[in-house]
Amino acid sequence: MKQDQNTITPELRETPAQNQRRYVRGTLHDFVLYLITDRKRFSTQRAFSVALEEALKGGVKSIQLREKDLPTRELLETAYWARQLTAEYGARLIVNDRVDIACAVGADGVHLGQKSMPPNAVRTIKEHDFIIGVSTHSVDEAVRAEREGAEFITLGPVYETPSKMKYGPPVGINMLGEVKTKVSIPVIAIGGITREKVHELLKAGADGIAVISAILTAENVYETTKHFMQVPE
Repeated sequence: MKQDQNTITPELRETPAQNQRRYVRGTLHDFVLYLITDRKRFSTQRAFSVALEEALKGGVKSIQLREKDLPTRELLETAYWARQLTAEYGARLIVNDRVDIACAVGADGVHLGQKSMPPNAVRTIKEHDFIIGVSTHSVDEAVRAEREGAEFITLGPVYETPSKMKYGPPVGINMLGEVKTKVSIPVIAIGGITREKVHELLKAGADGIAVISAILTAENVYETTKHFMQVPE
């Protein structure tokens, strides 16, 4: 029986975070392949730009701008450019850590680290239609991220990879499965992922995968992206 809205008790009303989670779940397909940037893999800004556009042409619907070493003004300029590019292809732009930059350029959300501002604090700044992801590396971090209001998490490194060595040894497929039993928000696997490993990640419960080098260093970014988007049976 459908309740009249006026009769809903305060206990049953959705919080902003719960509303936001429903919003993210409705767009989860955009995060099946989550591309994270690394401009230092390219010799020129032009080459970097071309690679991102080729990935978008290949089907990527979410890009995380992760250029930690850029000074604020340069990062802002890069974020404006990335916002324009992703908008042209109907894709989402998530800015790493910098809530201020994300808000300034009209990004779709922010991706936080373990030492960043917690999600519930970010929500006081940007309440509606703003996606908040958190990087996690253990079951405890995953559970805490959800409790603090994250709408999705990345978990890793699942496999060994040079870019994630500072976070310790690979967490492995088993931890991915365990995390999926502990949280209700989407879990995106990250770290050392190749196209050949996608099937076992999805089988283990991953809602999507995050990649950097597997696409950005490919000889043909467009074809490689299309290949990643073709989820195996």
